[in-house]
Amino acid sequence: MKAYKSFKFSKLKSPAILLLIIVLMQACSSTKYIPDYQSIVKKVTIDSIDKKFEEQAYNYVQKDIRPSSAFGINVPLYNLFNTKDGRYKTTDIKPFGSPPAILDSALVEISRNQIEKFLKGKGYFQAKVIADIKVKDKKAEVNFTAHPGPVSHIGKLSDSILTKQVRNIYRTEKPGFTHLREGMQYDADSLSYEREQINRIMKENGYFYFLRPYVNFDVIETKDVKKVDLRLNVTNPPIGDHKQYNIGTTYMVIAPSPDGFPDSLRNYVNRDTTRGISFTDLSKRYRRNPITRYDFLKKGELYDIRNESLTFDRLYELNIFKNVKIEYFKRDSTSNAINPIILLTPQKVMSNRVEGEVPFNGGTVGFNLSNTYTNNNLFRGAERFELQVKGGLQSRIGNGTSPFTDIYQRDFSISASISVPRLIIPFYKPDLGGNGMPHTTFSSSYIYALQKDVSVRNVFINSITYDWVETKSKLHSFTPLNFEYRFGNLERDKITDSAYVSNLYYATLLDRKDFTLGMKYNYTLNADKLNQLRNFIYFRGAMDIAGNMLQVLSKIAGSKVDIDKGEQSKVLGLPFTQYIRPEIDVRVYRHLGGDRQFVARLNAGIGYAYGNSKLVGLPFEKQFFAGGSNGIRAWQARTLGPGNYNRATLGADSVGNALRKALFGLDQLGDMRLETNFEYRYMLLRKFFGASLKGAAFVDAGNIWNLTEAAGDERKVFKLNKLVEQLAIGAGVGLRYDVQYFVFRFDVGIKLKDPQFSGSDQWVISKFLSGGKDFRNNYNLTNAPDTYRFLQYNFGIGMPF
Repeated sequence: MKAYKSFKFSKLKSPAILLLIIVLMQACSSTKYIPDYQSIVKKVTIDSIDKKFEEQAYNYVQKDIRPSSAFGINVPLYNLFNTKDGRYKTTDIKPFGSPPAILDSALVEISRNQIEKFLKGKGYFQAKVIADIKVKDKKAEVNFTAHPGPVSHIGKLSDSILTKQVRNIYRTEKPGFTHLREGMQYDADSLSYEREQINRIMKENGYFYFLRPYVNFDVIETKDVKKVDLRLNVTNPPIGDHKQYNIGTTYMVIAPSPDGFPDSLRNYVNRDTTRGISFTDLSKRYRRNPITRYDFLKKGELYDIRNESLTFDRLYELNIFKNVKIEYFKRDSTSNAINPIILLTPQKVMSNRVEGEVPFNGGTVGFNLSNTYTNNNLFRGAERFELQVKGGLQSRIGNGTSPFTDIYQRDFSISASISVPRLIIPFYKPDLGGNGMPHTTFSSSYIYALQKDVSVRNVFINSITYDWVETKSKLHSFTPLNFEYRFGNLERDKITDSAYVSNLYYATLLDRKDFTLGMKYNYTLNADKLNQLRNFIYFRGAMDIAGNMLQVLSKIAGSKVDIDKGEQSKVLGLPFTQYIRPEIDVRVYRHLGGDRQFVARLNAGIGYAYGNSKLVGLPFEKQFFAGGSNGIRAWQARTLGPGNYNRATLGADSVGNALRKALFGLDQLGDMRLETNFEYRYMLLRKFFGASLKGAAFVDAGNIWNLTEAAGDERKVFKLNKLVEQLAIGAGVGLRYDVQYFVFRFDVGIKLKDPQFSGSDQWVISKFLSGGKDFRNNYNLTNAPDTYRFLQYNFGIGMPF
């Protein structure tokens, strides 16, 4: 046994140790690849600077002389692929890692000068910075020593604004944006911020020709060397005062094709200025009203740059123009009206996209293939039509079988949707969102799912959904009408023990014909920040309610059924489902500096069937599952829970083996899900095959449960006093290949605590560390054809959360 362990661990350790040795050798030997007259910068320090400015000051050190971190692999990887004959290559550079920081005295001087300027901008007007370079064995250390001198604070604040109206606007708006106050430490960044804000509020109040250079500051010395006075100056144009301008006629012109406009537009512009807009469509593809409704530059109104930005954003969000350009002209020098010209270049109306993926998890492999046809202007009003056809299959692998010889699941779906860029609400005309494009979406879809030798499910879904943006960070989605018709068949004649299955809830779960009429609502907070390195809290809340209206109507119609006896009210001969299903996703994002980030997540949901569905429970599609690449990653999707459920309870004989095979992915669903994830993200390589390679370390915990006892198995039921016992815990590491527009993800999860076992056996990590062979063999005997896997591999596109 000891010999086996030694051999096992040697196999695991050898590649890792070899890689570590190579990296360390490359890290320690960078100097041998450079000429004798060069040195590699190993350390850069900045002394005698206030701690609150240290990080900012370091940013002024030129990047080419900043050393990589002591444990970074960027330079060793670069050395591995970009050296030849004992020297760095000058051609055929491979995109791996980053080159070492080569000492350059010119860059050191530039850095010294920039740090000195930075300190003066922070109020240290007498600051001096000295650079010292030490070289030994072709390794250099650069030390910047600062002599800041006394720091100056702001004494008296005053302003000199020649145009009276500009002065009044500034003084009125100033309390809402200024960073300047008497007694604060002088800060050039605050002055720049003040200049930007003055330019902004002028542009928001009609001053179209206002420019930043009109704003400047006088720094006035005082008798006290530690104090300066500030005077804000807003100068006038060369002739006269600053003037406010109103919007004149807007000229909206659409190019004849995606190739752009003709050389001269003068002969093509429509002279009809109805409602202050001249609309010219040279492509003959678009109706006037659906486009012009998103012109917020209204004739006669004061010019406001916010309305210009709003017009620009909304016209882009119509998703029918590849270029939007807004220009202005004046008819004569005496007029106070400026006339916008909105130039729109259309994009291709129709497109077709083929996509495919290969979902691979330990024990299964499959593929999905889809074709999506899109028309972005179906009725000449920017209506987006999509038709998607998708199919796929999933197969078990292992035990010496080749892929796709044991296909247990086939899926097919076809869906169509029309999205209109406004809210279509009868008898009500809502205001257009100022922060995002609202949409009304009509959708219809059909889903076919075959579980080999178990069931066939068919689902028809029709819905109307309203999406609107309250602010850039607050998104709403409301589906007032969601109709679902489903019918399924349980293939009892193909299941080894149909009597056993008939006693299970699978009969009511899969062998049913009913429909749903309900509504949905989703609220999302801070989704716009998900790709940003900053501190924020993300929240998504969803509510799915069905059957209440139909229950009321059936009672009004005089329906009398005894729900406790399993009877159900029917509409048009079909029973309807009745349930409520809330779900939340809360995440805390914390930026740890640089490219490092920590994310904590809580995902919880519960589905409760009542009334007309009290005894039949939730529909199959509404149940929760655990595991997978976006959940508890040490488990394959639909192989965890509910509760302490162990599939060995299906039997240890051939019947049990057949049931486990047939019911794979069906017997591990639940009415409730609770899981939490913790993930630390960091940068590995900034240059890796034309993209960046990032790493992650994570811990996941959670499970799913039933709310009521199913098939007489209380191990599946949620009980608060057994919560700790029923939690699954996994950990792992991952890689993210980030190509800017999307991310390829690979995660390896390892099971730490598995709730299907009891007592100390739940901590399966101890079995893994001791070899795990006997543990796996015993499991395979009681749970065949299932096999136990300590490690789970997950491939995905996009971040897990």
